[in-house]
Amino acid sequence: MSKDPRDRVQDNPGIYRSDRDSLQGTERALRFDRGTLLLEGVAELPAALACWFQYDPRVAAYRAPAHCYSDIIGPLKATLARNHAPRYQRRDLDCALQMTPYPHQQEALAAWQGARGRGVVVLPTGAGKTLLGLLALSWARRDGLILVPTLDLMQQWYALLRAAFPDQEIGLIGGGYHEPRMLTIATYDSAARHIERLGDRFGLLIFDEAHHLPSEFYRSIAEFSLAPYRLGLTATPERSDGRDADLLELIGPVVYRRQPEQLAGDVLAAFQIRPVHVDLSPSERVAYQQALDERNAFLQAQRISLGTLEGWNRFVMCSARSSDGRRAMRAHRDARRIAHATPAKLRVLGMILANHPQAKTVIFTEDNATAYEVSQRFLIPCLTHQTLLKERQDILDRFKSSAYRAIVTSNVLNEGVDVPDASIGVILSGSASAREFVQRLGRILRRGDGKQALLYEVIARATGEERVADRRRTAPQARPSPERIAATLALFETLEPPADAGEPDR
Repeated sequence: MSKDPRDRVQDNPGIYRSDRDSLQGTERALRFDRGTLLLEGVAELPAALACWFQYDPRVAAYRAPAHCYSDIIGPLKATLARNHAPRYQRRDLDCALQMTPYPHQQEALAAWQGARGRGVVVLPTGAGKTLLGLLALSWARRDGLILVPTLDLMQQWYALLRAAFPDQEIGLIGGGYHEPRMLTIATYDSAARHIERLGDRFGLLIFDEAHHLPSEFYRSIAEFSLAPYRLGLTATPERSDGRDADLLELIGPVVYRRQPEQLAGDVLAAFQIRPVHVDLSPSERVAYQQALDERNAFLQAQRISLGTLEGWNRFVMCSARSSDGRRAMRAHRDARRIAHATPAKLRVLGMILANHPQAKTVIFTEDNATAYEVSQRFLIPCLTHQTLLKERQDILDRFKSSAYRAIVTSNVLNEGVDVPDASIGVILSGSASAREFVQRLGRILRRGDGKQALLYEVIARATGEERVADRRRTAPQARPSPERIAATLALFETLEPPADAGEPDR
């Protein structure tokens, strides 16, 4: 009898019979039904399964959530006559890329395998998360679905999978496509709309930028799928609403985590972060304070504190119900605009560009208006959500070839875009999000010979920006550790998979 673990895999559609079944003449069957599992032909549910199944009188069968499949199939399969639930197949997925993983990627893969192919890997932007996904596909040897938040990431994964598995047809769901194949890339939006019909098609789910998953709409992708293998990839899993705790049930525990500092110098470039403070002009200071006073008067009258997400949501709701509320919201936005776009910041930006004339520089803003102003003032190409895909790619190609030395962007390069090598980053304005801070830092950390990356934070003194900057930099998940950054960069490096990655036992 073969001792190869893959010969013991029993989770494909098959036939299981027992003497008890023959005696009763009853066929116990399990099948997938619109995001759930139906157990048919059972008069009385075994006690070991009572925590998962509930009786559904509409179909005279027991029903369980699809995502519990990997827990259910073990105690259930000995009594099943037929298992119709999974439609995915075992595959021989031999990666055509010659890949030599970095140590942190090998450690992350081993940790995920040790957790039976379920869990979240936290690695910094630029440290090789996508490559880890390829290794997971080769190890799991199951039909796989890769979930991405943007069309840009869909394009990157599509190019990578075509290069890695040239003999396989790669499917797309989203961006005008609906082509489920054995290896498929889908946007979170499209997958959530179709998962009731696709939840039995894939044995491995890879959630890129996995922090998106716990939202009310996207979580159904994990809940309505029976995939026994699940890999979450993210630089910062933490969410402001606390729902990152749900990743444990939806994907699995955090099995591996590294910070940018832990990888700097080996996998990532060495880096420094330099805050630069500027002062508002006297007239700006007066306008800023007037706007704050008007906003705060309304907040005090409504007993609202902006220190929490709940407080902000209350402010948004109350601001829509009265003219005073609308004026308070306008005042809030005026104060932000003054701090974000003070001319003093543009003067500092001019000095930074002059001090690094040959360095590739990425300038980040929080809003389109500031990005366009920087673009016009310094004749720098601008990328916003309004930039068409072909124009965006042309700008990035020219930046990569050094035809452009600098680009300015409002948020679109935070996530889901492979930014060509840059060594200088300038944050003119940003949010308090630690995730955004880590992602922006990761854009300048690709390793190069003798490279020293430098991130400038330009902050308006004595404004709300100071508190925002402190929050994003002092949050535990924002402290760049070498391991977190290196994990994202290694993604697009070439690697060689281990000779024997092992085989799942489900």
